[in-house]
Amino acid sequence: MRKKWIIIGVVAVLVIVGGLWGGSAIYASLENSKAPDHLALSTPSASAAATGAATGSATADSQATADAGNLAGEWKVADGSQAGYRVKEVLNGQDVTVVGRTEGVEGSATIEGTNLTATQVSVDLTGVTTDNGSRDSQFLGILKTSEFPSATFTLTEPVDIAAVSTGVATVKAVGDLTIAGTTKSVTVDLQAQTTGSAVEVQGSIPITFTDFGISAPDLGFVKVEDAGSIEMLLQLSK
Repeated sequence: MRKKWIIIGVVAVLVIVGGLWGGSAIYASLENSKAPDHLALSTPSASAAATGAATGSATADSQATADAGNLAGEWKVADGSQAGYRVKEVLNGQDVTVVGRTEGVEGSATIEGTNLTATQVSVDLTGVTTDNGSRDSQFLGILKTSEFPSATFTLTEPVDIAAVSTGVATVKAVGDLTIAGTTKSVTVDLQAQTTGSAVEVQGSIPITFTDFGISAPDLGFVKVEDAGSIEMLLQLSK
């Protein structure tokens, strides 16, 4: 009889564990399907592409030269810019992608010739939101936003973005990233392109939270990984 109860107990445990794992897997799948895509440069419209092809290479080259000549000057971060973070939560062994975003982005950039020589971007962390208010409140506390409400990035080395005159410039930029009062030198993967009279810049910065004195939450059944990335999509106008 005792052996029978032991077998029943083991089966019950396996059923509970299986139910928890299955439930976590379903939850993770649903949450991952809702996670926004990575911020990316806009795609030129089909009509614009067709017009460009029809006008011929001479006109295209002339336009490219004009765009390159118009790059120099002072630029401001304009409406439509976004920034945020992307991390993974681990829930009962299942990875869940969490994305927070805000349009509270300000800043400026200086271009001399075709070199990006100065950039400063400030992100209002208090406005970063996900699809979960409880998670957002915890985020504000972890990043000490009551004391340090903004994160900033400042370029420290010039970057050649001449390639925007013929398409998309893909470059690496070095600068100082400040989060929660701690500043670290980081390398940003950047893409930039002209969009009419404006410049569009997409960037991604891999970060490890402990480098900035930030402890990733660990509630036992759910844990946030210590590494993630900061994403931004900037619309620049003169």
